[in-house]
Amino acid sequence: MSFIKRYFRFFLINLLALWLTAFIFTGVSFIGGWQTIALAALVLTLLGTLIKPLVKLLLLPVNLITLGAFRWLVNVIVLWLVTFVIPQFQIKSFLFEGFNYQGFIIPSFYVATFWAFVLSSLVISLTNSLTLWLIKK
Repeated sequence: MSFIKRYFRFFLINLLALWLTAFIFTGVSFIGGWQTIALAALVLTLLGTLIKPLVKLLLLPVNLITLGAFRWLVNVIVLWLVTFVIPQFQIKSFLFEGFNYQGFIIPSFYVATFWAFVLSSLVISLTNSLTLWLIKK
């Protein structure tokens, strides 16, 4: 697969993942609509390609000591860098409203900014993995 085609596919997958994350969490917002989402997806793709390997290298000692338990921190740092580069893309604290489904109750709770980044990173990673898996099938 050509270089441009591969990164265009990653861009589209990141676009879907960012949109889905903003749809799920009220703390993720895009000021400016689709243009901001597209720009954030482009920056996320570029940072994931260029900066993520450097951050992984810097966090290698921590990952070795914890047997890889802090791998998620790399994704959180890259996502924070995207919000730093694109100020119209914001991730901030929010109130999870909770729900009650047939007696299964999850109460409301406050999600601090750091954990909003962690949850957003998790949703983006899961969306990317699932989409890549579906494309390969």
